[in-house]
Amino acid sequence: MIRYNPKGLSSQEAADSRRTHGDNVITPPKDDSAWKLFVEKFKDPIIRILLLAAVLSLAIGSVHKDFTESIGIICAIILATCVGFWFEWDAMRRFRRLNQVNDDIPVKVMRDGSIREIPRRDVVVGDVVYIESGETVPADGELVEAVSLRINESTLTGELEVDKTVDEAHFDSEATYPSNVALRGTTVADGYGVLVATAVGDATEAGRVTEQATVQSDEQTPLNRQLTRLSKLIGRAGIALAVAIFCVMLGKAVFVGGLFERDWLEISQQVLHIFMVSVAIIVMAVPEGLPMSITLSLAMSMRRMLKTNNLVRRMHACETMGAVTVICTDKTGTLTQNRMHVQELVRYDALPAHDFAEIVAANSTAFLDASGAVIGNPTEGALLEWMRSQGEDYEPLRSEAKIVDRLTFSTERKYMATIIESGVSGRRIVCVKGAPEIVRAMCAPDGKDAQVAEQLAGFQGRAMRTLAVAWAETAEDDCLRAVAAAQLHFSGVAAISDPVREDVPDAVRRCLNAGIDVKIVTGDTPATAREIARQIGLWDDARDNDRNHMTGTEFAAMSDDELLGRVRELKIMSRARPLDKQRLVRLLQQCGEVVAVTGDGTNDAPALNFANVGLSMGSGTSVAKDASDITLLDDSFASIATAVMWGRSLYRNIQRFVLFQLTINFAAIVICFVGAVFGTDMPLTVVQILWVNIIMDTFAAMAMASLPPNPEVMLEKPRPRDEFIITPGMARTLFICGGIMVAVLLGMLFWWTITAGGLTVRQLTLFFSTFVFLQFWNMFNAKGFETRHSVFTCLRGCREFFLILLAIAAGQVLIVEFGGEVFRTEPLAWREWAAVIGCTSLLAIGGEAIRALRRKR
Repeated sequence: MIRYNPKGLSSQEAADSRRTHGDNVITPPKDDSAWKLFVEKFKDPIIRILLLAAVLSLAIGSVHKDFTESIGIICAIILATCVGFWFEWDAMRRFRRLNQVNDDIPVKVMRDGSIREIPRRDVVVGDVVYIESGETVPADGELVEAVSLRINESTLTGELEVDKTVDEAHFDSEATYPSNVALRGTTVADGYGVLVATAVGDATEAGRVTEQATVQSDEQTPLNRQLTRLSKLIGRAGIALAVAIFCVMLGKAVFVGGLFERDWLEISQQVLHIFMVSVAIIVMAVPEGLPMSITLSLAMSMRRMLKTNNLVRRMHACETMGAVTVICTDKTGTLTQNRMHVQELVRYDALPAHDFAEIVAANSTAFLDASGAVIGNPTEGALLEWMRSQGEDYEPLRSEAKIVDRLTFSTERKYMATIIESGVSGRRIVCVKGAPEIVRAMCAPDGKDAQVAEQLAGFQGRAMRTLAVAWAETAEDDCLRAVAAAQLHFSGVAAISDPVREDVPDAVRRCLNAGIDVKIVTGDTPATAREIARQIGLWDDARDNDRNHMTGTEFAAMSDDELLGRVRELKIMSRARPLDKQRLVRLLQQCGEVVAVTGDGTNDAPALNFANVGLSMGSGTSVAKDASDITLLDDSFASIATAVMWGRSLYRNIQRFVLFQLTINFAAIVICFVGAVFGTDMPLTVVQILWVNIIMDTFAAMAMASLPPNPEVMLEKPRPRDEFIITPGMARTLFICGGIMVAVLLGMLFWWTITAGGLTVRQLTLFFSTFVFLQFWNMFNAKGFETRHSVFTCLRGCREFFLILLAIAAGQVLIVEFGGEVFRTEPLAWREWAAVIGCTSLLAIGGEAIRALRRKR
């Protein structure tokens, strides 16, 4: 218990407190160093396989004095890691401290018996701190004095106005934090208070929230889990193939080639050769272009998503958004506009509109700045905005009305009163506004009790804050006497709320249609939370019940085991404290959900950090932005649905590249296997293989990454959390297309070998061109994977894809026509080109026909 001394702390006591409890500074989150960020790129499972392949390839190259394959793999590793590092480092630089917390703001405290100003960082536990309207509370503290005190707790609870008092009789039992407690980082909306600091720096509620916002989550991204499985499959398949080829070639050498009849030197050389061929198969099985394709796709998506107001900080967040199954969103500032607004104002007397406007303007201490933003009490500001929308300017009305006396609002009285000499009518008037039940009791009977009660019940049922306005002529010059003596006229009731953003209902509907659950987690009252949920289409009174709604108190009282059976049904959590949201995220993840969290306040930071994807608002606090993966620059929930569409489309593009490259790898491995068994070599030169790898890796990666997002993906359900990246449909396409390539290419080789007894340069040129154009047309099959339309639709949106294809075709023609001895080619006649291009195009035409039939079915 902190002792309250009206004279404050002495300098010695302040120094002792600082040594015991520390400075009033919240430890900022530590950014990863550039080196750590770069090293993390090598934790990618495919990169690790590539590193092993590079070592094996260097070993083979040292024997054959040919390091072409090694250089290609090393270049692929460098490109994939460096591109990924650069984009994330660049994003981190842009994100670093979007808002700096200034700990040098002066604060009024009592020290050594006198009031003085000190920097906020110097406030210590036990300090007596003075706060007033517009100021930020510098530390957690217990109030010892509160005069008309209202605090904006939206950064911690989501509530714009919370009444604070030191009178236990007026404590709000449902309040998220006690009514006599003020918390660091909240702002004084109205009134004046004195508090004794009970916690500073990291020990404050805001400090604990910030600490949880910097704890590292061990949750792996869905894509990383899927790539880990793919890398294990490739590794096992490569080793199995290598062992099989080693055994077959060794058996052939022993039983057909008479291996054991030679001397030990020849035997060892032959066995070493067989081993190197087997190791080469492992190297060939690794899709070295995959990391670069993923990195390019993520990087391009980062840039494009910025145009849709999604500023991506962590690269993998682009794709993870596509796997999201649950969105936990706060209310204030995300679903709503974070400002009080008069939804309706009902008049009950015949007072002229101009006179009524004067009563409202004079009995208020708020202002509107040049841009229309409210300065002062948000509720009073809402009334001034309503007046302006009605064509009444509060400033001349207020300046022309002479104020005789004023009684500020207090939690105990629940009303505010001002006596004015009217500038409109010249009369002396007492103006009153406050809680309708209090103001109504002061008024003269008017026979409208039932009408007013019905109207108030309707407003309160819609979770609106109500404010009554009354007036009366008076001769008094003291507000308390005037209110007690006058028979007030009940003039009107304003229904005030924080309105829902216009685009939110449609965005929520898109997410629900995409199979994504939306949950509201807010510090607001249960009635307000339910009403907002109803307005955005999340809550249905006929369908939903108490199992779909829980308060923070109920949530905290239940064990994890009890909650695991209920969190999936939950739609609303009201009166939630900051760490309740984080706990909800962890429980949902334990249930197998992929969770995105939206928020703009310090209270949202722990959940933003622990979520699979954290989405902060552009206008939010710096703590929230630091903890997030993506910032919504337009503060719009609608941008979340756009991010989901991007994420799902990005994952589909990655699948397409995997399909394309594994098909080529499959064909190449089978040809090498057959060649090893029958004693033939791959009829491609090193330079030709280098060109094929450029097509397989760089060009194909760029082509697939350039494909635009497809709105059709929002009609699908989220992919299962542990789904293998190679689906059954991909496997079928891979083996069918790969089998056709193998049949065509081996058929050409065996036919020429049988009929001509050998291969000429012209035949090898035809083989080379056929191999390349089979890849060319197979890119159409990869592009058409899992689409509901032809690959030739949306030509304009896929301009980059078709330009890259054109570059591949032009490059192949130029290499064949002018490559000569460097590429071991001969120019082909136009009939031969027509035959190569026409026959290989059947691969794409057949694929398009099959997809068209499937769409019709």
